[in-house]
Amino acid sequence: MKANWGRQLLTVVALVTLSGCAATQVALSKKDLDVQTRMSDSIFLDPVSADKMSIYVKVRNTSDKSNFDLEAPIKAAMQAKGYQVTSNPDAAHYMLLANVLSVEKSDPTAAEAALHNGYGGALAGAVAGAMIGGASHGNSGALYGAGIGALVAGGAEVIADSMVHDVVYIVITDIELRERTKKGVAVRQDQQQDARQGIGGQRTQTSSETTNYKSYRTRIVSTANKVNLAYEEAAPYLTDGLARSLAGLF
Repeated sequence: MKANWGRQLLTVVALVTLSGCAATQVALSKKDLDVQTRMSDSIFLDPVSADKMSIYVKVRNTSDKSNFDLEAPIKAAMQAKGYQVTSNPDAAHYMLLANVLSVEKSDPTAAEAALHNGYGGALAGAVAGAMIGGASHGNSGALYGAGIGALVAGGAEVIADSMVHDVVYIVITDIELRERTKKGVAVRQDQQQDARQGIGGQRTQTSSETTNYKSYRTRIVSTANKVNLAYEEAAPYLTDGLARSLAGLF
């Protein structure tokens, strides 16, 4: 009987230790902030002379994080590259239009899906979860001991999980870049939009126009990952990464 209780005690200690080790492993492997910025589609721009290095920047934020400021870092990054940032779109050679669609705590798989969907594509969310199950067999003493072990180990796991969180923040931004064409060159744009009218109804809108801008579209997905990461810590690194990525197009 004593031998059985001894083995059960060792099992409890091992389970508690493993629970603590799992939390410690996450804490150590994710102790440094990892920020990544990726673009769904490449954009290639021709070099321009110094007199054409002017840009108009407009950023809209339709996420629930109204304090996520992307416009100021983009303007600063473009000025650092020698571009004149103007508030008059008619005077700019380039127009950079951005819409911050989502700033949220999510899962890396959601970032992959959002990047794959590209500009204007659906936003993908993912919820990560884990379920631990077990089975026991044998006499009533073993069952009782296993029950105690499960309770103690479960309690230790809850405590460890409550202290250590693997946090990922994801920012999804759609980008439209417009480049003024050379003199004498006109661009025709045809657009078609389907607008639903209640249940079962649908309206199609078609338009065509001539413009002196060439348009390019892409989506940028940025992620910040760290153990117990707070939004206030992640936001500056995410905006800097986005600004560098966009400035790198020029």
